[in-house]
Amino acid sequence: MLNNFRESLKPHLERIGKVFASTGLSPNFWTSVGLGFAFLSAFVYGWNFEYAFILGGVLILVSGFFDVVDGQVARVSKQTSKKGGFLDSVFDKIAEVAIFLGILIGGYAEPYLVLLAITLSLLVSYARSRAESLGVKLQGIGIGERAERLLVIAIIGMIGFMEYAVIIVIIIAGITLIQRIIFTAKNISD
Repeated sequence: MLNNFRESLKPHLERIGKVFASTGLSPNFWTSVGLGFAFLSAFVYGWNFEYAFILGGVLILVSGFFDVVDGQVARVSKQTSKKGGFLDSVFDKIAEVAIFLGILIGGYAEPYLVLLAITLSLLVSYARSRAESLGVKLQGIGIGERAERLLVIAIIGMIGFMEYAVIIVIIIAGITLIQRIIFTAKNISD
């Protein structure tokens, strides 16, 4: 859903890309910065000190910002590459798993809920990867892509309802997985 919204933000995103590209640092550097903030978020959640749920959420949002920056820098500086796309995708999954692990260790939600949330989240990503290997584009298909799932965790978690956030992630990831399976099945050219 948010990927569809990005089109209307394109001029603003390009400006952000130009600012960060002017540093001369590569898109892969910014991808790594985003992963670093995700690890910090996971650590904060796992530590579970007072207001950790707020700081963890802020760190997820910062990580998400750099997830946008890396792609914009790649486009603006004309440094898009298969290697960069691969690293971005894999680092995104590592970040997501780390954040859920922090939530699990911090005791913010029942372990079985966290396990189900991360399993469905990874299956959503796997469905996209597998479909695209078959020539079916899934970007923007489904109500709960990675950005939406992490926004739910960050925002609802920051107001102190992390277990509800995890449940919402389970629901939207499950719906998205079903949407992607149906869309792919209908659009595979045999």
